[in-house]
Amino acid sequence: MEITVRHSEPEDYKALHCIFSGPRAIAGTLQMPLPSAETWRERLSEPPEGLYSLVACVEDEVVGSLSLHTSPTRWRMRHVGSIGMAVRDDWQDKGVGTALMEATLDLTDNWLSLTRIELTVYVDNAAGIALYEKFGFEVEGTHLRFAFRKGEYVDAYSMARLNA
Repeated sequence: MEITVRHSEPEDYKALHCIFSGPRAIAGTLQMPLPSAETWRERLSEPPEGLYSLVACVEDEVVGSLSLHTSPTRWRMRHVGSIGMAVRDDWQDKGVGTALMEATLDLTDNWLSLTRIELTVYVDNAAGIALYEKFGFEVEGTHLRFAFRKGEYVDAYSMARLNA
């Protein structure tokens, strides 16, 4: 099984709708459950400046998504990128996250000259934390009561990877 990563296209909206409709994917992100396909179509057809939207594919089927937000007009933060990722529930723990991270870090390190990559991850997302640590991310702090999920507040780690 070969996982390929490419830039997302507007016609990927149905696949992203599917990814973000999965209970495991929703539980690990700040997205609301029951998203509309139209919301995803709009997001992909009109991306903001500085957004790099990548998807992971297996045999032309989109199974994961990673967004890299940069700040091209914030001069003092042009070296920083922030990422958010989701993998379709039935494709978790199969290397999709690894493929997305490899492609993203190649982009940040070798093409965009970003030296700080940030992310936020829920403290109970052991698989996500392990993935990020594998790529050199370190916990910088804990956000208490960061988000409301399934009727209760959850904490999250602020993690970053610094590249000289």
